[in-house]
Amino acid sequence: MVREREVAGWCESGVRGVGGGSWVMGLSVGVGTVRGVVEMVFVPGEPPRVGRLAVYGDLGGVGLVADGVVELVLPRGKQLRRVEVAARLLSVAEALEFLGKPAGEGESASHRAWRAAALAGVGLIARGRLVPEKSPSGCGAWRVAPLDPADRGWLKNLGAAMPAHGHAVPVEGSRPIRLADPELLVRAFWDALADTLVRTPAAGFAVRESAAAFAEVEPRELTGPTEWLDETALSEEAGARLVLRIEPPEDDSEFKAVLQLRSGMDPSLLVDVADVWNAPAAVLAALGERAETDLLLALRRGARVWPPLGAALKDAAPESVRIDDEALDELAGDSAALDGAGIEVLWPAELFAGELAVRGAAQATPTPGAVTGPGFSMHELLAFKWRPTLDGQELTEAEVAALAEAKRPMIRMRGRWVRIDQDLVRKLRHGGSRKLTGAEALGAALTGMIEVDGELVAFDAGGSLQTMVDRLRTFREPDPGVEPARGEPGLSLEPVGLRATLRDYQRRGVAWMAHLAELGLGGCLADDMGLGKTIQVIALHLQLRGRGPTLVVCPSTLLGTWERELGKFAPDVPTRRYHGAGRSLSDLAADEVVLTTYGVVRQDHRVLGEIFWGLAVADEAQHAKNPLSRTARALRTLPAATRLALTGTPVENRLSELWSILDWAAPGLLGTLDRFRHDIAVPVERYHDEEATARLARVTRPFLLRRKKTDPGIAPELPQKTENDLVVPLTTEQATLYQAVAKETLAKIEEAEGIARRGLVLSLLTQLKQVCNHPAQFLHEPGPLPRRSGKLAALDELLDVILAEGESVLIFSQYVEMCRLIESHLAARQVRTLFLHGGIGVRKREQLVEQFQAGEAQVFLLSLKAGGVGLTLTKATHVVHYDRWWNPAVEDQATDRAYRIGQDRPVQVHRLVTENTLEDRISAVIAAKRDLADAVVGSGEAWLSELSDTELTELVELSTTPAKSGAASAYNPSAVGRTA
Repeated sequence: MVREREVAGWCESGVRGVGGGSWVMGLSVGVGTVRGVVEMVFVPGEPPRVGRLAVYGDLGGVGLVADGVVELVLPRGKQLRRVEVAARLLSVAEALEFLGKPAGEGESASHRAWRAAALAGVGLIARGRLVPEKSPSGCGAWRVAPLDPADRGWLKNLGAAMPAHGHAVPVEGSRPIRLADPELLVRAFWDALADTLVRTPAAGFAVRESAAAFAEVEPRELTGPTEWLDETALSEEAGARLVLRIEPPEDDSEFKAVLQLRSGMDPSLLVDVADVWNAPAAVLAALGERAETDLLLALRRGARVWPPLGAALKDAAPESVRIDDEALDELAGDSAALDGAGIEVLWPAELFAGELAVRGAAQATPTPGAVTGPGFSMHELLAFKWRPTLDGQELTEAEVAALAEAKRPMIRMRGRWVRIDQDLVRKLRHGGSRKLTGAEALGAALTGMIEVDGELVAFDAGGSLQTMVDRLRTFREPDPGVEPARGEPGLSLEPVGLRATLRDYQRRGVAWMAHLAELGLGGCLADDMGLGKTIQVIALHLQLRGRGPTLVVCPSTLLGTWERELGKFAPDVPTRRYHGAGRSLSDLAADEVVLTTYGVVRQDHRVLGEIFWGLAVADEAQHAKNPLSRTARALRTLPAATRLALTGTPVENRLSELWSILDWAAPGLLGTLDRFRHDIAVPVERYHDEEATARLARVTRPFLLRRKKTDPGIAPELPQKTENDLVVPLTTEQATLYQAVAKETLAKIEEAEGIARRGLVLSLLTQLKQVCNHPAQFLHEPGPLPRRSGKLAALDELLDVILAEGESVLIFSQYVEMCRLIESHLAARQVRTLFLHGGIGVRKREQLVEQFQAGEAQVFLLSLKAGGVGLTLTKATHVVHYDRWWNPAVEDQATDRAYRIGQDRPVQVHRLVTENTLEDRISAVIAAKRDLADAVVGSGEAWLSELSDTELTELVELSTTPAKSGAASAYNPSAVGRTA
C-alpha cells in the first residue's frame, strides 16, 4: 500500500501534475482545482457497490457539476497536503456510462487508466470470474475472483501505469502521508462493478443460500451458516489451479475427466492429482503448502456450476470423474462456467482434429412415367438434400446413417472421435424436404451458396447440374476484354445469309449467345453503345434459323433502325413491324423477325403470347427495369425458347434493375426479388459488401456479357475520346437564388419525416440544378438570357471555338425547358439548331438525324431521355452535357451517340459544372461511382434523399472551398480544339 517513491517523485515534480495540466490551489477554501482537464480516483465503500468514482478538476469541460467533496493528497507548493476537493461522485452505473464515452483531446492519464480498468473489470465479469463473500459489515457481496496469472500480470501493469492523480486517496492514519496502492484500488473498483452488475434474481438463484443478500440492491445482513463462504477468502491466494483433462474411452463407454493441478508459481508444471502425494519435494513446493485445500475448494466451486464434479467430493482420494453424455455435451458446448470458477479444461487434440460439416446439394426428382435423361432443364424440379463431410470428404451412406442416429455428442468415425454438432444431426434427421427449381439450383451451384431457413450454407452441384455449370464456366473463363485469336473455340464463322464481316469480339458475342441457346438458357448482352449489338442479334437469328420466329421488342424510336439493319445485313430474312393500326401476325413465317414496341407488348401480350418464339429479344431492356411495372409483367408472359436482353446500362440506379432484366432472360436464376434485395442488393449498395458482390458476380458472369470500347482488342479503330469537367462560376443572381432556395427548403426538411422529407430533398436538388443551369429555367420565364448564367456564358465560348472550326456538337440536358431556352438563345445569335425531345414522333426523329448527319445544322439539342439511346450521330465531334445526370452510365450512353463505330475523328466531351455548388461536390461522387461500375453498383439520385440534415446542408451549401475532385479542372476555352 505504501508508495513512498511515487510520493517523493511527485514532490520533486513541483506544481506539475503527473497526469498533465497544471495545479492552481484555491486559497479561499483550501480546495485544489485543475484547469483544462479532469482527473479521477476511485473511493472504495462498504459494501463494495456503494463505492464512488470521484471526478475532479475542470468539470465544466465534460459537462459535470460537483455534488460533493473528497479528501485527496495533492501538491501544494513544493509539498503534499491533505486537501478537500470539489468533485462529482459517480455511482458505479454512472461511472460506467461516463467512462464508456469516446476519448477526447487532452484527456488526462488518470481518465485513460480508469477507463482501461473499467473495460478489464467488465471483461472479467463477462468471463464469470465472480465469487460471493461476506463483507466486513456482515452483508452479502460479490467480488471478482479468482484471477489467473495473466489477469494478475495485467493488474500489475495497470497499477504500475496508474498516475498519482488516479490513486491520490490517503491511507487512513498514515504518517507520513501515503497513497493507496493502485492495484488494491483497482481491485476494489472491480469488486464494486461485480457487486453492482450481478445483482439480479438469477444471481440469488445461483447462490441459493441467503439468496436475497446477493440479489437485492439494498444491503442485507447474512443469516444462518456462512462457513461455505470461507473458501472465497482463500481462492485468491491459491497456490494451485484445478485442471480437468478429458480422456475419450477406447470403446463405447463413458468419457472421463482426469483431475490435475497446475502450479501458480510455475504454470508449465501440471501434475495428475493421483501422483501429487508421491511427487518430489520440489514439485510439492511449486504446488504450494495448501495444494489439498486448493483442490477441495476448487471442486466445491466447480460442483456448483458442473454437477459431475460433486462425485469427486465424495471420494477420499479423487483422481478422476466419469462424464455421461449429457454432461459431456454441456461441457463441450460451453466450459465458460468452469473457467469462471477457476477450473481449466483440456481437450485431447484428436477431438478437434477433423471438421464435420454439412453442405447443400440437389438431385433430380423423377416424374412418374417420365424418362430422366442426362440433360438439365431450368424448369426441372430437384430435391434439396444435405451432404455431410469430414475434413472435406463426403461421408458414406453408412456413416451418414450412423451420424443421423447418434445419441451422444461424440462419435467414433474413421479411427478417431469426432464431436457432433446437434444442429447438423437435426438437419440430417429432417432430411431435405425442400424442392428447388432448376434455375434456383443453377444459381446456387454458380455461387457455391444457398439460403436455407435464413442461413447461407455451402452448396455442391452434381450430375447434370455440374455438367451444366462446367459448360457455362468453360465458355466464359477468359479474362474480360481479352479476345481469343481467330479460329479458337468460341468463335464462329459468319452464318449463311449475313451480308457483313463481323469483328472478332462480335463473333464471340454471337457464339456466346448461341451457346446459351443450345443450353436452353437466356442472357444479357451488355456491350457499350456503338459496339454493334444489333448486328450480333441478326447473326444469331440466322444461326438459329429453323427454331422458330424471332420477336424483337424495342422503343418505338428504334423500329426504323432495326428494319434498316435487317434489310442491309440480312435482306433474305422476312421482317414485319407489329405496330400501329392494322397490325397482324397472320401468315407468320418460321424464320420471320417481328419488330414491336414495349407499348404494344403491354396492350397485345395475350396475342403475342399465343406464339412460341424461337428467340425473344428485349432491346434497351432498361425500359423493363422496374420488375413491378406493367411492361415488365407483360414481357414475362411471352413464351420463348431463348430470351435475350440488350442494354448498355444493365444497372442505372439500383441492383433490382439487374434482377429484373436477368429474371426475364433466365427466370429464377437470382431467386425471388425479396431474397435478392436482402442477400445481395442491400449488402452491396449500402455496405459495399465484398463477399456479396463476389457472389453476385459469380452467378451473373455466365449470363452477362459486358464489353467496353476501352477493353483491349475491342474497337482499336475508334479514335481518342477526351473528357473534361468545365468548372464555371455562378453569376450574382444565381448565387443569390441558390442560397435563398437552399435556406428555405432546408428549414422545411428539418421539420419533415418519411416520404414527405424525401420528396422535399429531391425537390431541393431539382430546384438547385435549375438555378445552376439558368435563373430563367428556375423562374419559368422566357428571358432575358444573356449574362445571367455562368453555364450559358461558358457554352457560348465553347460554341464560338467549335463552330469556327467547322465542327458539330451535341448538347444534352435532362430538361426540355432548358433545351428550349438554349434553342431560343442560339437563334438570337443566328446559330441554326436541331432539337429532339420525347414529344417528337418516329418519322420526324429520323428526319432530324438525317439532317444532322448531312451537315444541315452544326448544333443538335437533345433531351437526355429522348436522345440518349438508339441514335447514330457520328457527325458530331463534341458532346456537351449542360447539366449532370448523376449516373455515369446514362451520361456515357448519351456520349456514345457520337463516340461509336463509324466515328473516325477524336471526340471531346465537355461537362459543365457550377463551382462550389452541389454539382461540384456530386462530381467527385460520380467519379467514385465509375470505379464501382465493374461491380454493377448504380448511382442514381435516390440515395441523396437518405442523407441526414447535416450531411444534406454540407452538400448543398454554397461554399468558397473547391470540391476535392480529380475529375474537375478550371474552365479554359482555349483548350478546346480539334485534337485531344
